[in-house]
Amino acid sequence: MIDNFRGKANFIWSVADLLRGPYRPNQYKDVMLPMTVLRRLDCVLEPTKDKVLAKQESLSGGKVKNVDPILCRVTGVPFYNTSRYSFEKLKGDPNNIAANLTSYIKGFSTRAREIIENFGFEEHIGKLDKADRLYLLVSRFCDIDLHPQVVSNLEMGYIFEELIRRFNEASNEEAGDHFTPREVIRLMVNLIFMPDSDVLTTKGIVKTLYDPACGTGSMLSVAEDYVRELNPDARLEVFGQDYNAQAYAICGSDMMIKGQDIEHIAYGDSFTDDRFPRHKFDYMLANPPFGVEWKPEADFIKREHDEQGFGGRFGAGLPRINDGSLLFLQHMISKMKDPKEGGTRLAIVFNGSPLFTGAAGSGENEIRRWIIENDWLEAIVALPDQLFYNTGIYTYLWIVTNRKEPSRRGRIQLVDGTGFFKKMRKSLGNKRHEVCDDQRDDITRRYGTLKEGEHIRLFENEDFGYRRITVERPLRLNFAVDKDRISRLAETKAFTTLATSKKRKDTKAAKTEIEAGQKLQEKIMAALDSLTSLGIVQDRDEFSKRLKSAFNKAGIKVPSALFNAILMALAERDEKAKICTDAKGNPEPDPELRDYENVPLKEDVDVYMKREVLPHVPDAWIDESKTKVGYEINFNRYFYKYTPPRPLEEIETDLKKIEKEIADMLAEVTE
Repeated sequence: MIDNFRGKANFIWSVADLLRGPYRPNQYKDVMLPMTVLRRLDCVLEPTKDKVLAKQESLSGGKVKNVDPILCRVTGVPFYNTSRYSFEKLKGDPNNIAANLTSYIKGFSTRAREIIENFGFEEHIGKLDKADRLYLLVSRFCDIDLHPQVVSNLEMGYIFEELIRRFNEASNEEAGDHFTPREVIRLMVNLIFMPDSDVLTTKGIVKTLYDPACGTGSMLSVAEDYVRELNPDARLEVFGQDYNAQAYAICGSDMMIKGQDIEHIAYGDSFTDDRFPRHKFDYMLANPPFGVEWKPEADFIKREHDEQGFGGRFGAGLPRINDGSLLFLQHMISKMKDPKEGGTRLAIVFNGSPLFTGAAGSGENEIRRWIIENDWLEAIVALPDQLFYNTGIYTYLWIVTNRKEPSRRGRIQLVDGTGFFKKMRKSLGNKRHEVCDDQRDDITRRYGTLKEGEHIRLFENEDFGYRRITVERPLRLNFAVDKDRISRLAETKAFTTLATSKKRKDTKAAKTEIEAGQKLQEKIMAALDSLTSLGIVQDRDEFSKRLKSAFNKAGIKVPSALFNAILMALAERDEKAKICTDAKGNPEPDPELRDYENVPLKEDVDVYMKREVLPHVPDAWIDESKTKVGYEINFNRYFYKYTPPRPLEEIETDLKKIEKEIADMLAEVTE
């Protein structure tokens, strides 16, 4: 099958050479992808073409207004075409190929035509015809049979993926934004369906699955195939949405051919134009784009967050603007069924960032906290690197559910699947590794057993939580009136603005105000001169009294804000000085000595302070009002394997060998 799909993908790729000249390589997909879809639809409808035309003629002028259900029963799929043309018949009239192809496209049933129009292909028909390429394209596509009996839906999915990868690679675009490797999807499907094998084998069972970033629909297809293989009598109704017009058109076309409800595939931004606002689903899958900023949707999302809170989708928090991955997860969680109605299981692909990005109290951390404290995070599976077409980084599957099995409640499973792969003989973009069937089954089996080992670790939810405590130390200052500190005072904003005015500078009132400010500056400096003999004072209260007394003797009224500015300008930190206290006698914290500690949730904070902090800074204390709870999952920490350094003797031997090789090379050059 793999060789078969590659052969057909290679054929279509070769047809793209016809576009050379009128089109640049980065524009090929705008023509080749819709042509491939049209040929696929043409092959699907070809066996019933004459019957559809005959049935349409018999219904013409009759009482039946809505002929769609009748004609769809004839085709056996949820679409039809009433044009007298097919690809083969289009070949018979080369001189009118543009008009006839346009007529053929308009002959599709309404919903099918709407999906096809998202390709924007009709605007290319005239250009292709003018360049004498349109007839050649149609003729060449007639040479490939894409009927489902010849090319299965699974194989067709691979063909689309391969074509998109090649076209996007040629134009330097992100191929992986549109699809996910099939072996990754199959693993995701295995993990979300695994506890439900008994339910899914029930005769006539109907379940729903949703992908908010469905791309070309590969996740929907693989999930549907899985359920069909497991139970031919079961039905998985799939729903998807995507804002990439071409990807949506491919997905919609694919779902049409498979007999899915076309209304379940929607075009638009899942955040700002949720097309399934009241739907709840049994299962969900997603591979949202990594590290894509959500600035274009920011106003809408922030408004929903502020106005609706947990009544909307984003109540838990908002991640940083440059990565909207966790917004997708919140969006999906909002569509989980109530556990009383069966609940929901979902799997989503993330990079490493959502595991730990953001300190306690940040948007990302609050989202993690919300998910973990609600006991929805069932597991995280680390995948091998170089597994995706557009990135070589490590990725992680999050399995989230509101119906954990009793053995999993209050716990999170970590699965290290980074070593479960084989190297590909030929890389595809950044994809150099693949997870084989046996390896995928091995990961699934280990996941299901819940038995800890080299690749499996189990933790209680609280193991990933911590309190971020603010450790304060007292403010200690000494005070003096000397040349350096007076210079510092003269440069402070509070002091310099005394001799300024907000009024127009050339007015009499402004000049009067400035002169008054200058006199006050002079009086302050004169009053300070009387304190130079004090030397260094290590008690703020004592110095403050002396300063107030000096100002009173000079007849100066100094506002409290200015007084505090003068006091701080004359101060310097001094570890031996007396602690500065507030009006209640409590020590004031020194912002420059402030520190933070992350204390595990399971550990007593006071015990932690006595062990880790107070032996080093015995005057420290915790500002309880600033304590925040956070969660992070440092995956590598739990599976780290220590590799001892090489023996020095071995390193020395290698160095001597290299030195000899260099010496031999130099000798050859000098001979």
